[in-house]
Amino acid sequence: MQGFSGRNLKYMRAFGEAYSEESFVQQVVAQIPWGHNVRILDAVKHPAEREWYIRKTIEQGWSRAVLVHQIETDLYRRQGRAQTNFEQTLPAPHSDLAQQLLKDPYCFDFLTLTEEAHERHLHRGLIERLRDFLIELGTGFAFVGSLYHLKVGEKDYYLDLLFYHLRLRAFVVAELKVGEFEPEHAGKMSFYLSAVDDLLRHPSDGPSIGLILCKTSNRVVVEYALRVTSQPMGVATYEVRHGEALPDHLKGSLPTPAQVAAELEAMEADAE
Repeated sequence: MQGFSGRNLKYMRAFGEAYSEESFVQQVVAQIPWGHNVRILDAVKHPAEREWYIRKTIEQGWSRAVLVHQIETDLYRRQGRAQTNFEQTLPAPHSDLAQQLLKDPYCFDFLTLTEEAHERHLHRGLIERLRDFLIELGTGFAFVGSLYHLKVGEKDYYLDLLFYHLRLRAFVVAELKVGEFEPEHAGKMSFYLSAVDDLLRHPSDGPSIGLILCKTSNRVVVEYALRVTSQPMGVATYEVRHGEALPDHLKGSLPTPAQVAAELEAMEADAE
């Protein structure tokens, strides 16, 4: 064989040094494209972590771009890190699977929000970038609805986001909070899960699961709040990019909103 570049030869040597077991190469590593392998060799140095990304790529069918994103956002250390009460509220091995589906923190770097953003802004951003949101959630999440309507006792309630997980065979209710986790968030989620179980859950479905996504959380407060509820739920934080203010030396060079409005009115008058 001939025609390999010096760069490719170096990667081949690194590949051979990284994976010394022929059976592992044939049965696992060979299932992902060479370009994926190169990215993993470049960015991941610990053998156990490297194997984890290889197996996740096979399991979830990540493209090269998605793989790079997951490595850059350190998914290996985020996966399964959400605080939950699954061990007490779900049967094994259902509880283990549910735990591994949630992460902490969630990385919403595809969003740009100001520090003063409200929950409706976060909600709207996630819906507008639903594909990116589903990739971050992970394989198996099917989107059911946004502000999903439930009628309980002649009163109307709206779930921020409702999903169905194909492996768990269960509904997943997600509630968004732009501030710190508060104990009452768990109480509200418990109510929603009871309603979903009664109104939407099929007899063959597993128990519905709640995911409370907050900007920040205190682990002790979360632990106490989850300990006293019998409904399976988890609490995780999220990270977003915040829009940066213009440098002072540029602020004066842009028109104010009033100036823009006046200019538009003048243009409309000229057109008439």
